[in-house]
Amino acid sequence: MAPDIDLPRSERRGAEREWTPRISVTRRILAVNIFALVFLAAGFFYLDSYRARLIDGRLIATGREAALIAAAVESAPLGERVPLLTREAGTSGLRLRVYDAAGRKIVDSFALGKRTYVLADPARDPINLRLARVLDRLVETIAFAAKPDYVREPRNDKASAWPEAQAALAGTGASGLYRFAPDRTPFLSAARPMFGGKAVLLATVNAQDITEVVRAERLRIFLVLAAAIVASVLLSLFLARTIVLPLRRLALAAVRVRLGRAREVIVPRLPERRDEIGMLARAISDMSQALRQRIDATESFAADVSHELKNPIASLRSALEGLTHIHDEGLRKRLLDIAQDDVRRLDRLVTDIAEASRIDAQLSRTPFELIDMGRLAGRVVRGQSTRDGEAPVRIVYARPARGSALVMGDAQKLSRVLENLLDNARSFSPVDGRIRVAVETGRSDVTILVDDEGPGVPEHEREAIFRRFHSVRPAQEDFGRHSGLGLAIVSTILEGHNGHIRAENRPDGAAGARFRVTLPRAGSEPDDTSDDDAETEG
Repeated sequence: MAPDIDLPRSERRGAEREWTPRISVTRRILAVNIFALVFLAAGFFYLDSYRARLIDGRLIATGREAALIAAAVESAPLGERVPLLTREAGTSGLRLRVYDAAGRKIVDSFALGKRTYVLADPARDPINLRLARVLDRLVETIAFAAKPDYVREPRNDKASAWPEAQAALAGTGASGLYRFAPDRTPFLSAARPMFGGKAVLLATVNAQDITEVVRAERLRIFLVLAAAIVASVLLSLFLARTIVLPLRRLALAAVRVRLGRAREVIVPRLPERRDEIGMLARAISDMSQALRQRIDATESFAADVSHELKNPIASLRSALEGLTHIHDEGLRKRLLDIAQDDVRRLDRLVTDIAEASRIDAQLSRTPFELIDMGRLAGRVVRGQSTRDGEAPVRIVYARPARGSALVMGDAQKLSRVLENLLDNARSFSPVDGRIRVAVETGRSDVTILVDDEGPGVPEHEREAIFRRFHSVRPAQEDFGRHSGLGLAIVSTILEGHNGHIRAENRPDGAAGARFRVTLPRAGSEPDDTSDDDAETEG
């Protein structure tokens, strides 16, 4: 891969500031990938509803257990009731308390030695549990979770300290409550009336296992989310490296070309890339090379124009200066003839130069149409055969079958190709010479042949004659009669039509030159199907 030539640091910074977007593609890739992870992060908030369902299920289960224990106590003999409560407390993990109708506590499983849970003091918890509670609060706040009251064990333990027990004694039915323990773990309670409302059973439990389950699931989701974020960031950086960096290199190279450093900048072609970025790099590289060639051609053309204009201008100036000092009428007439000849030469040069400089722009704007080259060549040959003031030359034209030589192009420009080729052939042909024009069709192209009877083109000049201002003329011909742009204009027009031209010897071995023009063949019929003569001689 060819390196791109660096610019001064200040100029590079200026180019980067001018073309750097507000939000880079790298940041956008990161944003899109991380945005997708937001849905995974929503699992944290799903855990809140999961915890709520666990609490509701445990609250219902606690109420059922309390009802079963109350029924069992009611049906047990008087001496079996306290031992039964003790056994059920140990089995179920509940704290069981019985209050009489006056609200006094009669039985407490904790007092009987069955302490099934201990309310933790948050002030004594280690740092990891404190951080866990902070995260609990954060998730609950964002998820708009319900915030229950905190439970407080009453110093004077009566039924009045427990709203659910009061409701059961009042006969309003079974009731249960969810509260926070001091360490924000679920504290569940359920009350059931006993002995026809003469007592009430209060079952409480600190469901720390629910919090442990939720926190464990949250840790798993956090680990998955962390791994996904790391993978997403790495993939984003990989995409940025494989997409953004090559695009940035191409953009900076394009800026350098725009800043007028086309000759110093080699746009990276990225040959190892076989994707769209590689295609873009190679397209920009080809474009910059074409631009460089166009700039070089323009500068070379300008230099050639100045050189070609200097000779007639110098001759004209010398003739005009001589007129002011010479009084001999014969010499003055000769100087006036020279001046007039130089003016005509300048006019011819300026006309040809203007047309040569406009061809590329005109071809880029002109829509191509379907053209029958057989008919077009016939019209040009008829026009060339009736020109006055020139040496008599016969033009023989062999026309192909109608509609067989179809091309896409600009009819006016292709007519100019044929006119210039015939002008060139006429200028080299002897008096009463013959120019033969033929249009032939192949499977994929249309060929136009122009043969003359002149001296031919030397082999070492067959490429050079299509350059601007290059002309190989006979020694006896007056200097300056031709601008040297005719064949260059032909070559430029054909390049705009994806065609080409070359000079050859005549295949029959006779003296003269053959110019072979090749154009891509079109495959449909033209709109105008009028016919010309199969062969024309003028």
